[in-house]
Amino acid sequence: MKNSTGKIFLVFCCTFIVLCSNCFGQISEVWVSPTGSDSNTGTKEQPLASPSMAVRKVRELRRLQQTDPSKSVHIYLSSGRYFLEEPIHIRPEDSGILNNPTILEVAPHSQVSISGGKAIVNWKLLKENLPFLPQKAKGKIWVADLPEGISLGIRQLWVNGKKATRAKNTAGIEMQRILSWNKKEQTCWIPAPKEVNLEQAKGLEFFIHQWWEVAQLRVKRIEVKGDSAKLTFFQPESRIQSEHPWPAPWISKETGNSAFYLCNALQFLDEAGEYYCDPVAQKVYYFPFSNENMLQTEAIASHLETLVRIEGTPEKPVQHFHIQNINFEHTAYWRPATNGHVAHQTGMPMTDAYKLKIAGTPEKQTLENQAWIIRPTAAVSINHSQNIHIKDCLFTHTASTGLDLYKGVNQSSVTGNVFKDIGGNGILVGNFSDEATEIHLPYNPTDLREVSHHIQISNNLITDATNEDWGSVGIGVGFAHDIQITHNDISNVHYSGISVGWGWTRHITVLKNNLVKANKIRLYGKNMYDVAGIYTLSAQPNTQIIENVIDSIYRAPYAHIPSHWFYLYTDEGSSFMTIRDNWTASTKYLQNANGPANTWENNGPSVADSIYQKAGLEPQYQSHLRFANPYDARYAINIEKPVIVELVTAQGKTLDKEKLKVILGKSKISTSSVYQWQNHTVIFDKVQDVYLLQDRLKNAFPEVKIKTYHDLFYEFNREKCGEKKKEGAWKHILLTANLVADPNKQKAYLDAHATQFEKWPEVSKGFCNADFQQLLLFRNGRQLMLVISIPAEADFEKLNPRTTLNNPRVNDWNKAMKDYQEGLEDSPKGNTWEFFKSFEF
Repeated sequence: MKNSTGKIFLVFCCTFIVLCSNCFGQISEVWVSPTGSDSNTGTKEQPLASPSMAVRKVRELRRLQQTDPSKSVHIYLSSGRYFLEEPIHIRPEDSGILNNPTILEVAPHSQVSISGGKAIVNWKLLKENLPFLPQKAKGKIWVADLPEGISLGIRQLWVNGKKATRAKNTAGIEMQRILSWNKKEQTCWIPAPKEVNLEQAKGLEFFIHQWWEVAQLRVKRIEVKGDSAKLTFFQPESRIQSEHPWPAPWISKETGNSAFYLCNALQFLDEAGEYYCDPVAQKVYYFPFSNENMLQTEAIASHLETLVRIEGTPEKPVQHFHIQNINFEHTAYWRPATNGHVAHQTGMPMTDAYKLKIAGTPEKQTLENQAWIIRPTAAVSINHSQNIHIKDCLFTHTASTGLDLYKGVNQSSVTGNVFKDIGGNGILVGNFSDEATEIHLPYNPTDLREVSHHIQISNNLITDATNEDWGSVGIGVGFAHDIQITHNDISNVHYSGISVGWGWTRHITVLKNNLVKANKIRLYGKNMYDVAGIYTLSAQPNTQIIENVIDSIYRAPYAHIPSHWFYLYTDEGSSFMTIRDNWTASTKYLQNANGPANTWENNGPSVADSIYQKAGLEPQYQSHLRFANPYDARYAINIEKPVIVELVTAQGKTLDKEKLKVILGKSKISTSSVYQWQNHTVIFDKVQDVYLLQDRLKNAFPEVKIKTYHDLFYEFNREKCGEKKKEGAWKHILLTANLVADPNKQKAYLDAHATQFEKWPEVSKGFCNADFQQLLLFRNGRQLMLVISIPAEADFEKLNPRTTLNNPRVNDWNKAMKDYQEGLEDSPKGNTWEFFKSFEF
């Protein structure tokens, strides 16, 4: 009897297991809620508490074959903010299959944020007398304890969703200019700060703007000597910053030295919206705006660098994993706090860099720059993965890159996402040189599984990106192929909108078959120049850049060469590409040291309106435009203007006309654009790359003084007459004079021209009466260059008297201006303005 009962019980158990297995085999949903528990079952009624535990739950279900192979497995996140203590790891064991992917997404009718931050609470009005706190801040500062686990302090703080500013010594977007840089000593001289006792400031940092990148250096010592101060820096950033040649601190009498500011000292906490963190005292101090109630404020400090890490191997990639409708926010970037941040291009931190004593490598005989880089961190990073799809997510409040598809990512897509308030790059794709590989070497790995390919990036909005590392880009592609970048909208970035390529090489590599089509790029180049809406590097067979719209580049206030900006820019080694049907406001393009077989067709403002209208987000995604940052009125918009380059020979010396003609031909400048007065020869034209023109002139005429006039501080055009620019040919009258030496009078002169249209409207009326088409007034130091453009068939001597006809106020203006002007040193006595004549070749 006993044995019989046991047999019946065994049969019953087996039946139960089969039934349960069939039951579990139907599981296709795992639920998560901020109010759940990781000891729950993961049902809608008993949700888990963490996304990581939900991923683990799905992993175990797949291992036990308890999912329906014909259905997707959904991890549903219920409404709320999920504060992470470590990244969510997606491993090969978490892979789905073609008809059974895993989808990490928001539950229906929910809003979800995955945050790498920590909330700062219990704010109190600071009542103690804190040493070095600025007088204007006293009685207005609030203080709170640092959250547990943030040992390095706070580098990013968001108050009510808006990024606060680390206390700095300049207001708003203002910066100062360095005085000099000593590469041998690895020191920098700056104007002496007005703040006291900075020598005692711990954690002081130096932020410098240089060409197309920035650097953040930890200040080791500041020594104030009179009206100047010497800075020394911690290693390793001190050596790298001083040894690497490109980009480097800019020293220029014409355009000003590199701009900088100091930050992270209590002495700088003098402006609403600023904060200072004292990691030793474990305190954070904040200067609120007048409308902020700190007892009701949400303040979140960045903590984690990465929120989601999808990490496979070449042998076993992660497959078929989707992420949808999730807000990723509040990520940190700690490298500047531990190693400084000296970036090369596209925000890539350099781990080593120097200038070769004898230029030339096997790859390039003129190369002098050697550098090695690592990857900046990203909110979501993906490696060795296939069929990964990121859709309809919001990436915001990040210190570094938003989304990084690094090595071995393929057959994947990034669609319909919003990237807003991004500290570094919006999206990165592909390898940008391994850590052990010098950046100028071509990339052709033996194991092609390392290469990212066949990725579609479409209908994403990228706005207010690159706002900490200004040299980063909206979308950056390194060594990758078959990447399709289509219908994205990129705005308010500090450098280029889209960058494709790496290596500075004409060698054929894995770079090929990339498509950049129908994107809209506007409001770019906010602070950095040597910039373009779309920028390329290296040979890229069958890559196409077509039907994009590029418009409205900001006038960067501290640009090293203010005219060195472009709509399209194919840089070193760019080869075998097609650049066609791109709408741009003008044809300001640069083709620098390109390789062979590039095709340029039908680019510029005459491109069909249908192409213009189709660029950017497609209709089903245009609702994302509500997230786009508007035009920043603190910056002007740049419009392509002619520049003036002056060559001054020694008295009695003349220029070699044939040499000059060759240089003009290479630079696509007409010989009719050259003018002369005595030993002063002037080129006046729209020049695609004035920096390259300067180099050519310096090499051809080493004994000649060359000056470039970037400072266009006054402009009149026919719009002041209530009409559009006249069609037809113009001729230009060029004149030069000096400002008097008195700095106060120089300022008065510039101020008068800045307000002329409002305070002296009769002057414009006189120009209109004289049929002047435009007036441009440039300055380099004390020297002025005036350009008056008139119809080609007109006589200036007959037109000029009409400026004062029945208009006596113009005489008053001219009389007032005489007090500020004088002739050049070599002008005849009594002369002020000297007229140039056409140069005779």
